[in-house]
This record gives sequence, structure tokens and C-alpha cells, in this order.
Amino acid sequence: MNRWLGHFDYNPLTPLLECGNAAILKFVRRDLLDKAVSVDDLWQLAEPQKILKKQKHNGSWIYPGAKDSIRTQENYNQIETYRNLGILVEEFGFNKRHPAIAEAAEYLFSFQSNEGDFRGIYGNQYSPNYSAGITELLVKAGYGNDAHIQKVFEWLLSIRQEDAGWAIPLRTRNCNLDVITRHSETIAPDKSKPFSYMVTGVVLRAFAAHPTYKKSKEAYQAGKLLLSSVFKKDQYPDRAGAEYWLRFSFPFWFTDLISALDTLSRLGFSAQEPQIKKALRWFVKNQQKTGLWQFKILKGKNKDILVLWLALAVCSIFKRFYTNQTSACN
Repeated sequence: MNRWLGHFDYNPLTPLLECGNAAILKFVRRDLLDKAVSVDDLWQLAEPQKILKKQKHNGSWIYPGAKDSIRTQENYNQIETYRNLGILVEEFGFNKRHPAIAEAAEYLFSFQSNEGDFRGIYGNQYSPNYSAGITELLVKAGYGNDAHIQKVFEWLLSIRQEDAGWAIPLRTRNCNLDVITRHSETIAPDKSKPFSYMVTGVVLRAFAAHPTYKKSKEAYQAGKLLLSSVFKKDQYPDRAGAEYWLRFSFPFWFTDLISALDTLSRLGFSAQEPQIKKALRWFVKNQQKTGLWQFKILKGKNKDILVLWLALAVCSIFKRFYTNQTSACN
């Protein structure tokens, strides 16, 4: 343990172990202390039970306050189902053995197009970021070998930019997001345009979660692109500013410094990479004496708890980088 913990000036384990949150404590014991634990008992906690009570018979959750000028209620519900799936899987360890996850998966699979992507959140336009975000969670829930998931990965590989990264296709054609509601034809990407670090980072989360695809040459190539973008501006207007690297969410949503490092650590990149060294130093430099960090959090109501989840993610990242010496494939 000291191999990774010794890189911090203050012990982040202390506030995590003293937080009193049953779910966080369970994952600390499993992921940081290497204890053999079962997370199934977390399924009965009040918070996930509250979420489950709002699930509809078709496996979805209803998005409140939908604006039909942006997308249909059904496509908003796809976002809300994705969001709740993230909480259940990432914070409470739910998987496909629970009927609620099986029902949510079937609901989300109903949005899969013949090409393989999850369609609807951007209307009839391609969305590699949401397609991959949903795929990441379904893989973590136990659907890695499902034919639907295989089809998504095949589609993601087919829609890459020529530089080996990903971008939102409509953005590569200089279209604004209002094309989602006023353009029924699906816009093909201009693959000669550069990758988006925001989109590439989200897509790579799906690859990093999959036991086979995380070892692929394509994941390594895209990982190098993501690595080269750390602390830089994006090529496209969505979350373009460099400041978004330090705007965090948990469960992960967009690409930020924590989600990117989490992905790169899972893909086998080395802590000796200069950009990774720089990123890891940011967490050392900005750690508070309490052992935690004062993160700028974009999404979520209980930010005190989200700070702890993000701290756990940071600790897991340091543990992977400083205990796993295996290099990424090349």
C-alpha cells in the first residue's frame, strides 16, 4: 500500500475510512485495501431503493422537466435511465443479476440502431459519447459479452476520425446542436477533421471497461491522443475551455482529469509518461491537510459525498499507476 499512498503529502485513506458512508467504505475495502467483500448488501440501502421505486415497468426512468424543443420525452428518458444506471452501478455495485438492471438494459438496447449506436439523445444524429457512456456502464454491469455491446464497439471503431480519435460527427460538419431538432437525416462525420478530447475520453471509458477491447491497438492509439490533450483546450465548442479538465462529475459524465486518468490507468499507461506525471502532481499539490480535495463539481446534489467518491477514484488511480508496472501495448 505504501507504494502508492506514499506519493501523497496527507493520508487520503483516513477521511475515507472515517466517512461513515456504507457504500464508500465497502469500495475502499475492496479497491484500496484489497479485501474480499461482497457489494450485494448495498442494494438494500435506502438510496438505491429510492431510485428503484421510480423505475417504470419498461425499465426506464422519467426525466423531469423535458423540453420538447430540444428532444422528445422518450429520448430525455434515455438520458435519465443512463444517469440512474450510473448511480446504481458505480456507487452501489449493481449488476445484471438484479432485475432492475436487466430491465434498464433492455430499455436502452431498444434505442440501438441497425448501425450499432445508441440513437435518440441527439435526435437522429450520431452520438459516440453517449453511445460509449451507456456501453461503459452496461459492460460494468456484466454485459461485456452481449451481442448488442459487440455491435456498439464495432460501430465505434468504424466511426473514428482519421487521427484515431473520436468527435461528434455533426460538429465535424460545423453544425450547431440545434440540428438535432431540425435535421432528420443522419449527418456523416468528416473524418479528416481532428479528434475531440472530450468525446475521445468518454469513448475510451467504454474500451477501458472491457476486458478485451482495453487491450486493443485502437484503444492505445486513442489513449495517446487523450494523453496529449491533458490541460489543453478542445478542438470543438462543447466544453472547449481548458478549465473543464478541472470540472468534475461522479459517476463520470464528460471528460475531466479524474475520468481521463482513470481510463489511462486501466489501459495500462505508465505513471512515467510526462503528461501523466504532471496530472498526478496536480492532485498532490492541491490536496488539503484533511487528505481530501476541494473539487469543482458540475453535477449532483450532495457534494460532500461526491467529494468522497472522487477522492476514492483518485486513490484508485494512484494505486493502479504505482502498483501496476505493465506498459500499454504498442
